[in-house]
Amino acid sequence: MPEALVPADATSRAIRHALRRLVPFLMLMFVVSFLDRANVAFAKQALAATEGISEQIYALGAGLFFLSYSTCGFPSNLILHRIGARRWLSTLLIAWGLVSTSTMFVTGPESFYALRLLLGATEAGFFPGVILYLTYWFPNRVRGRMMGLFYLGVPLALILGGPLSGFLLDLHGRGGLQGWQWMFLVEGLLAVGVGFAAFALLEDKPVEAAWLPGDEKRALVEELASEEHARRSAGPVELLPMLRDPRVLRFLLIYALIQTSTYGVVFYLPAEVAGLLHRPAGFIVGLVSAIPWICALAAVYFLPHTADARCNHRRVAALTLLIAGVASLVFPTAGPVVGLIALSVAASGFVAVQPVFWTFPTSYLAGRAAAGGIALIGAGNLGGFFAPNLKVWADRAFHSQTAGLYLLAGLTLVNAGLIATMRNAPGDR
Repeated sequence: MPEALVPADATSRAIRHALRRLVPFLMLMFVVSFLDRANVAFAKQALAATEGISEQIYALGAGLFFLSYSTCGFPSNLILHRIGARRWLSTLLIAWGLVSTSTMFVTGPESFYALRLLLGATEAGFFPGVILYLTYWFPNRVRGRMMGLFYLGVPLALILGGPLSGFLLDLHGRGGLQGWQWMFLVEGLLAVGVGFAAFALLEDKPVEAAWLPGDEKRALVEELASEEHARRSAGPVELLPMLRDPRVLRFLLIYALIQTSTYGVVFYLPAEVAGLLHRPAGFIVGLVSAIPWICALAAVYFLPHTADARCNHRRVAALTLLIAGVASLVFPTAGPVVGLIALSVAASGFVAVQPVFWTFPTSYLAGRAAAGGIALIGAGNLGGFFAPNLKVWADRAFHSQTAGLYLLAGLTLVNAGLIATMRNAPGDR
């Protein structure tokens, strides 16, 4: 009998139902999340011209987001584990949308710093919360692919966000607002709207899903319970043992270095493209800035599928970072065409490796240790603080505008080695 005609088992049918119901909306939430944290890159030139936000102030403010983001994720995930994803995720979306909107009132360094810190605190629980939420719904055998689909939100945010932010910047003077004020207003209110929709559309766990037929619900709950039991036997379950676990600490370091590489691109890509085109940030720069993220869109879809199919997530992740690191070394001295190609390869690798990475901790941690451990590892987003500040420090120390880019590329190569040398990596089946 052809494979297409073989009746799917109840668990597979349940996974398909959950995929169609949940994952597109989670992806939309991630688009809004990433848009609200990264749109400051498009306001960089305007804030410098009108509000006195210098290169150093911008680097510190862009990075301060990740200080509060990294410290607030841990308690936020414990709250989600206790009260449920529907109520907590919708609350977070509404809160950070209002904060992002308030960025339109920035008047100098102090207000810029304060709002970036507050945005990080309100957005902190979203990403680790969704990673934990996916473990409630999808078994190990498909989780890499589900996370890959969720991660499509990153390149989609940067593909759609570039032209959208550029268009809103070009509204300068309309309604008495500057272009960057329109950008923060519209994109912040978008998050508020999605937050209200999340409360209406999400379910906390499969057992509560009225839209799942009874046989599918039972089969999915049984498989997930079996995997939870296996994780409880193999790894830490409570918080204190998890905090002392060397494997968890290695995951934290790896993820921090991934984020350092990623935000080294995110925070500076529009400015680099503007330099290549010899024009200020606007709609055209936004369109060209979308090219690397279009490439990342394809990579983040196919790479987790490849890792799941080959059952060797460690090797796939290490090779991806190696290629991305080499591309990062090529970019600074390449011409416009080769530079854009290298930038596209690097951006694709930095984004696509992340859903593959997350199969390691989610296959290892269980219970409250999973809620706390995922958030602890998510504190590696401090890499977003270090990226712009490391770049500024290296450029100054070596009196070169490319020294910072070379430093970030070198850290990517080191990280490839950290993943390649892991033994018995969780997620490799």
